[in-house]
Amino acid sequence: MSIVGGCHKAVERAAAAGCDCVQLFTANPRAFQATQARFGFGGSLTKNSNQWRARPIPPDEAARFRAAIAETGLVHPIAHDSYLINLASPNRTLWRRSIDAFITELQRAELLGLRYVVTHPGSFTDGSQSQGLRKVVAALDEIHRQTRGLRAGCLLETTAGQGTSLGWRFEQLAAILDGVRDPDRLGICLDTCHVFAAGYPMGTIRDYRATMKAFDATVGLGKIKAFHLNDSQREAGTRVDRHAHIGRGKMGLEPFRLLLGDRRFREIPMYLETPKSEEDGKDMDEVNLAVLRSLAKPLAPSRKQTNK
Repeated sequence: MSIVGGCHKAVERAAAAGCDCVQLFTANPRAFQATQARFGFGGSLTKNSNQWRARPIPPDEAARFRAAIAETGLVHPIAHDSYLINLASPNRTLWRRSIDAFITELQRAELLGLRYVVTHPGSFTDGSQSQGLRKVVAALDEIHRQTRGLRAGCLLETTAGQGTSLGWRFEQLAAILDGVRDPDRLGICLDTCHVFAAGYPMGTIRDYRATMKAFDATVGLGKIKAFHLNDSQREAGTRVDRHAHIGRGKMGLEPFRLLLGDRRFREIPMYLETPKSEEDGKDMDEVNLAVLRSLAKPLAPSRKQTNK
């Protein structure tokens, strides 16, 4: 959803669509200049250094954004970082630029009053997985060192595992959290399409509980601070990141019913990231939100959940 005219426009449009919370890019996700937003329920080394320069957010625009949040009653506003950023890159120039760019992302989030910035852990490209994980840890330690005092923190997003991307196995996320000096400044954003495409089943209550048990055993359910809700165009385990409308992809409706009914996540914000489109004159954001809300009924807790 475009926010031409200022960040506050994303809030107004999100509220008009019936959303409860909002996620936005504070600058163009591929070139740090124009601004776009996602709302609802990187990259390669470039010769153009201007792509890494975010347009400053004027104080009056930040004030209008904060006022729009207060007026609409939307909660849990967060940002997603630029797709150029790759904290796992073996290329030192790109790695350093990624660190600087993410620091800027956190500073912009702080100015807008956002609690978190979501990022993909990164891709190790022509390096190795172990090297990539070490680079992410070192990058986050440097980012934390340079942003002491900021309230805005980082959420590592689960990924589908395309190419050499990290974060598609729960163990990779755990390794990052275990490696950084200040893990309390980090959380996890669990993307349903990504987890499914990475090979974690959720289509039956047994599969769903097994996947959540595996996450809890490696990372900890308490580290989940946000969800991205997306169906998947591709089958489980394909490691292909292609989002679909809720219930219209390979996941179907059951995983969303199970997630929305899970009492453990009642206070965790969930953001819609389905394709932007219209059908029969209806905005698909509104259609997807209606589908999700129709599924949101509490499940009977299992014995193990009850004892937690």
